[in-house]
Amino acid sequence: MKAKDVFTENELETALLTHIQDFLLELGKGFTFEARQKRISIGGEYFKIDMVFYHRILKCHVLIELKIRDFKYSDVTQLNVYLNYYKKYEMTEGDNPPIGILLCTSKNEQLVEFATEGVDNQMFISKYKIALPSKEELKDLLQSEIKHFKNLN
Repeated sequence: MKAKDVFTENELETALLTHIQDFLLELGKGFTFEARQKRISIGGEYFKIDMVFYHRILKCHVLIELKIRDFKYSDVTQLNVYLNYYKKYEMTEGDNPPIGILLCTSKNEQLVEFATEGVDNQMFISKYKIALPSKEELKDLLQSEIKHFKNLN
């Protein structure tokens, strides 16, 4: 079963942001959350960056794009557009250029190599694993939600 059959990119983003403290700790020290679905306008067209962070130690924005599918070379172009926008319109004095992180379910190493050749090295292609809760965890969650619902009524 593929990730897109289980949930949407928006649902994955919501889950990550629901557990933002754990997610930030996973990313590492220095990250601050800035925006979700950051809307930007380029030539009259609107685009949305999945998640935007600022890294206090590196002094730069970190743009994260989530894909619940395999890596596609067009993802590099999309993220590169967002990085260039941030370089031109969002950087302030003392900032370093933004970093792009593309999280996808899997990647073809050779395709990534060719797709990123000659592209700014501030873009990193990585992958994440989808972990579904165990039957026990689901059972406990459902029982907790049922109990919560009963208490409301």
